[in-house]
Amino acid sequence: MQADRIRIGSRGSPLALAQAHEVARRLAAAHGIDGAAIEVRTFKTSGDRIQDRPLAEAGGKGLFTKEIEEALIAGEIELAVHSMKDMPTALPDGLVMAAMLPREDVRDAFISLRYGSIADLPPGAVVGSSSLRRQAQVRRLRPDLQVAEFRGNVDTRLRKLEQGVADATFLACAGLNRLGQSDRITAVMATEDMLPAVAQGAIGVEVRSADQDTARLVSALDHAETTVCVATERAFLARLEGSCRTPIAGLAELRDGTVHFRGMILSPDGSRSHETRRQGSPADAGAMGDDAGCELRARAGPDFFQWTG
Repeated sequence: MQADRIRIGSRGSPLALAQAHEVARRLAAAHGIDGAAIEVRTFKTSGDRIQDRPLAEAGGKGLFTKEIEEALIAGEIELAVHSMKDMPTALPDGLVMAAMLPREDVRDAFISLRYGSIADLPPGAVVGSSSLRRQAQVRRLRPDLQVAEFRGNVDTRLRKLEQGVADATFLACAGLNRLGQSDRITAVMATEDMLPAVAQGAIGVEVRSADQDTARLVSALDHAETTVCVATERAFLARLEGSCRTPIAGLAELRDGTVHFRGMILSPDGSRSHETRRQGSPADAGAMGDDAGCELRARAGPDFFQWTG
């Protein structure tokens, strides 16, 4: 199948552009499309503009997708490329996820210029992170550490470490790998110690539901295993997402034809947590994630999701 023109919408960050160009390359290879017929257009999202306060206070998920989705709905682009961990669980009317690319490393990377691991940090050391999930899990693992708000791209965070703003930080291994900067990783966090964000490491391609031609083009890129695992995790998140101030983590893995899922919710200070595990058929992925979310919601009680401290 050929296409006269394909316009891809993306954020303008180096990582977002790397992901968008990966989609472009895969589309060109899958369909024999001339690369010149594929254009990547960049958009500055609300999440990119807000730098003066934590994103959770500004609205949480959706801040990195709204402007791109508006352009997609308006027909300014044919498809949008997103980091799935930034996606709200409910898509705008008229839009669908048409494909997931093969998932990258799901784990978190510990980065420090002075210490080899989180265990090596001395009491009182400062860990910088803008992620509520990472902040809560750091406090759960090491309540003796200080946690500070810490935003910026890879180079910005490394510069802040050099300036002594923090002693360590965390980034997704997936992003560092895609940027060719895996050498910046000091240590990789085991998922048993730091459970990833829902859909971490997954790239999704969004299209208009009425645009069947583009949907067919994009469907050739879909990685079935990633789609099943992300569906499990997002169903879990959808059942729990009552507050953007509640740290939520979840990971589904497909092993020998069975989906293995682990989900967790934490209080922001890391002092309280609830987790659950499931395993089942890929056909039951969404129902399994939803059931796991129902269990944790019931166990935690409504007050758990009203946390604002």
